[in-house]
Amino acid sequence: MNKLTILSAALLLSQLTSTAQTTKLQVIHNCADAAADSVDVYLGPTKLLDNFAFRTATPFIDAPTGVPLLLGVAPKNSTSVNDTFFNVTVTLDATKKYIVVANGIESATGYTPGASTVPFRLSVYDMARQVATTAGNTDILVVHGSTDAPTVDVKAGTSTLVNDIAFGSFCSTGYISVPEADYVLDITPAAGTPIVKRYSAPLSTLNLGDSAITVVASGFFDSTVNSNGKAFGLWVALPQGGQMVQLPSLPLPSSVNSVAAINNIRVFPNPAHDAITVEADDQLSKITLLDVTGKVIKNVQADKKVTLDISNLPSGVYIVATEDHNAAKKTFIVSKK
Repeated sequence: MNKLTILSAALLLSQLTSTAQTTKLQVIHNCADAAADSVDVYLGPTKLLDNFAFRTATPFIDAPTGVPLLLGVAPKNSTSVNDTFFNVTVTLDATKKYIVVANGIESATGYTPGASTVPFRLSVYDMARQVATTAGNTDILVVHGSTDAPTVDVKAGTSTLVNDIAFGSFCSTGYISVPEADYVLDITPAAGTPIVKRYSAPLSTLNLGDSAITVVASGFFDSTVNSNGKAFGLWVALPQGGQMVQLPSLPLPSSVNSVAAINNIRVFPNPAHDAITVEADDQLSKITLLDVTGKVIKNVQADKKVTLDISNLPSGVYIVATEDHNAAKKTFIVSKK
């Protein structure tokens, strides 16, 4: 979805809202079905969003309240509202703000579970925020949008941030407000163990203080039975919209306690330009540099001090994973300018 499309949508809504009370509305495309990799969104007979791409969000836009609105979703390159495969009539409340997430499966075949079990739907949250309620914090709203993932918990260390969240649902407690910092998030089954996925949430590195964001579980846990579709991950929708930001995937620990087993490791400078130095009080066995998708860029057999050349890498966020001779691990998030 380009800036021109967003502008057109805003102009259309401004015409509709010129004499009506309005509220704020953000739409997030999280339907991983290949048939809906990009969709058209209709407001009544008018095309509101053209070729709205998977893992893209609109900004918060003004939407009219107190009147029925017919929303329709059609395949990309549709020619009219008659092409829509999903329609719903909504009436928005001027006292609320909305986040609407497109989830589920549209195709009749090719997915497990399929459209009969997890059909295309719009998950709606009506207490949306655009900024954090406390200065310096980041407010996080979590939504489970992975059709083949079970009910899960989200943890930071020993603290459970999100408990028993099922597909299509937002966190039952609403936004989680945390100080701006870099965190490690663990995904576990509803029972609380074992850790099945681990991610970095580099809120400080990404300068998300004072922001309210939506973290979406997106894609398929098992792509092999889902038309080799997009793999599972955590993605962030920012209040200003645009392409969603992927949270870096981290290696799973050999044990829950191993993450804190290495003390006195220093990774500097951060941010870096041409090189990253990893220095430890005790000898390390291995250092791995990864990009935000978890792809290994380089492995280094380590000693107490190693310098990694990053001069040929593009600017962005990278992961430095360290391991000692007892297989204890610690992970660092570093940005390259």
